[in-house]
Amino acid sequence: MNHGDQPLLREGTELSGADAAVVLLHGRGASARSILAMTAEFDLEGVAYLAPQAAQRTWYPQSFLEPIERNEPWLTAALDRVGEVVTEATDGVGPYRVALIGFSQGACLASEWTARNARRYGGLAALSGGLIGPEETPRDYEGSLDGTPVFLGCSDVDPHIPVERVHETREVFERLDGEVTESIYEGMGHGINEDELSHVSTMVSNLLV
Repeated sequence: MNHGDQPLLREGTELSGADAAVVLLHGRGASARSILAMTAEFDLEGVAYLAPQAAQRTWYPQSFLEPIERNEPWLTAALDRVGEVVTEATDGVGPYRVALIGFSQGACLASEWTARNARRYGGLAALSGGLIGPEETPRDYEGSLDGTPVFLGCSDVDPHIPVERVHETREVFERLDGEVTESIYEGMGHGINEDELSHVSTMVSNLLV
């Protein structure tokens, strides 16, 4: 599984002339094009949007709650691909003006990558996702998010994401010095609502401040 061979879609301002950048990670079975459609809700002048495509539309084959080795080597390849795209974005505008936004499998990937590469970023929004691995996975991540805004949004009855994992993810990011907002929505299911889009829009707007 080589995600690096897949397209990297771009919208918004060209990175070379941008003041901020957003890396968007799609969910299982979806596409870079579909997650880019979200930017219509908060498209801002001066922001570059970068969305990598997963090979065969999935970043890793099993549930994010399975033992990590069951998702290898796909998971490592996915994390490496995120790292490549974030590096391109930070080289262009600096880490303080880069945000990662993911939905579902993309939210899990964004969360795990950020925890493993903790430093100050412009923001992280994980919509219907959380850190990867089974219960009792050691969360001995190093580094500090140094006040990075983190938004975690999820339903209390999401069929794919146990709410307990969202809480654990919040606790880990708080321990890594993130400024975490967790919003749990009663009975929502697996999707994105207007309140989450509002939080994301504010996060992206703040990249330009």
